[in-house]
Amino acid sequence: MDKAINKKSYEFNKISARSNIIINLIFILICILFIAPLILVLMVSFSSKQSLDAYGYQFWPAGFDITAYTYIFRYSSDLTNAYGNSILVTGVGSIASTAIIALYAYPLSRNNFAHRNGFAFFAFFTTIFGGGLVPWVFVYSQFLKINNSLLILIMPYLVNAWWIIIMRTFMKQSVPEELVEAARIDGAGEFRTFFSVALPLCKAGLATIFLFCLVKFWNDYYLSLVFITNRHLYTIQYYLYSMLDGINYLLTNSNVPADARRNLPSEAARMALAVIAVGPVIFTYPFFRRFFVKGLIIGAVKG
Repeated sequence: MDKAINKKSYEFNKISARSNIIINLIFILICILFIAPLILVLMVSFSSKQSLDAYGYQFWPAGFDITAYTYIFRYSSDLTNAYGNSILVTGVGSIASTAIIALYAYPLSRNNFAHRNGFAFFAFFTTIFGGGLVPWVFVYSQFLKINNSLLILIMPYLVNAWWIIIMRTFMKQSVPEELVEAARIDGAGEFRTFFSVALPLCKAGLATIFLFCLVKFWNDYYLSLVFITNRHLYTIQYYLYSMLDGINYLLTNSNVPADARRNLPSEAARMALAVIAVGPVIFTYPFFRRFFVKGLIIGAVKG
């Protein structure tokens, strides 16, 4: 009887060959729509100014040229220093932020924590009301006095209320209360339960939050814009932003010779800057993909 029911259920859920082909074609089309802009940006970055002026953006440029990259890497020492700052800030900030979010989310996921509603409201309140830009800047620059340091590029982004909610929901779904009670009966304390029981079951959620943090820290240029005046502390995003601003200045300044403005690889340089900025994130994502999908789906379930 059970075999007959399972067979009928399998036949009911089985996808026909035609439907399978259509679904695969849809996903192939979606992949092309996502990958095509990246390829176009890469091809434009290797295009000569003459081909861009004559034919515009092309997936296969009429003339290959590396002038844009030569222009960007003219000051390779500054670029390397900016990359180093970004790697340090992103690595330390992502690890610290993921750890703090997990430590905050774990008590909220346990039903026996009496003050979980109060702490949840404390985190959620920050998503509705803020102190404003001036007090925010004043706290870090005048009270804490950490402007013009790499610490200012990490501290403001250590906690994110939405990521706490996602992690809390993931832990609630992935860590059964019975398992926590069993650990307590065996004599494990709260920290031992957290590190030995909860965290191993939440690898997908931790990887998801870590990827969120990594993208946030890597793509940020606003903190450098507000707090950093020392050129040696620029991150790669702000360094590329300042370089792009310099290109725009040269294009619009009438004091710059016309020949220099015509030979400036402005469009190709913009695309080359995008390639340099987005490259590390693209290479990092495949390592977290399988955790990212699972963590995002489970963490989005209301709990």
